[in-house]
Amino acid sequence: MLKNKKSDDYKLILLGTGTSQGVPVIGCKCEVCSSPNPKDKRLRTSAIFQSSDISICIDAGPDFRQQMLREGIQKIDAVLLTHEHNDHIIGLDDVRPFNFSSGSNMPVFGMKRVIENVKNRFEYIFAENPYPGAPRIELNNINDSSSFFISTQKVIPIEVMHGTMPILGFRFGEITYLTDVKTMSTTEIDKIRHCKYLVVNALHHSKHHSHLNLEEALDLIKEIRPGKAYLTHISHKMGLHKEINAALPQNVELAYDGLCINNED
Repeated sequence: MLKNKKSDDYKLILLGTGTSQGVPVIGCKCEVCSSPNPKDKRLRTSAIFQSSDISICIDAGPDFRQQMLREGIQKIDAVLLTHEHNDHIIGLDDVRPFNFSSGSNMPVFGMKRVIENVKNRFEYIFAENPYPGAPRIELNNINDSSSFFISTQKVIPIEVMHGTMPILGFRFGEITYLTDVKTMSTTEIDKIRHCKYLVVNALHHSKHHSHLNLEEALDLIKEIRPGKAYLTHISHKMGLHKEINAALPQNVELAYDGLCINNED
């Protein structure tokens, strides 16, 4: 991790904007799951931050390979993990092509609890004598109290509560990415208040024990006061993209897979 120059030329691509089941849901015939609109098709939630010299993936769920191919991603310099749930880490095995092309280990960053979970879930990667072709991963502990650099890029971890579980979101310059949020402390909100771009989850319309619903997400957006907000981690129960997006406040947009958020500085 090297501290170096800061660039204002960067973007965040939303690789997936769906829940742990994705959309369409297996076996479901609702109007959203049956919709022909590509914006109603949602892979599991993930994103990739890119600048002129760095490419950082946030989470690697079960659709990781498909997302990399769809976006034509040629290089990843690191993976940030928000938390250890299956829809956020189970695709880590597919970093192998990046190992082969770069000739180096893939740095993976997460909270200590998350790192320990990765070691247990992917025991074969960290065996004393791993089998040939196994992913090569370098694990790094991070926490919500210390920012860090990946090459030239400063990363600010943001602690949010996923129900009763503390997990991390991340701020890169003027872009903040949060997922699986239910509540946030004022201290953490202050880290991202008035950011230019905010990505935050909004599951559907009903109350949920570990995720913001639409009303709660809009209330949080009002408190953070970003220039523009994008809603992610969306269930098929939210409704059709075209209808929901048209009813949102002017500075809020229902995100979709492949959406690119460009910093305009």
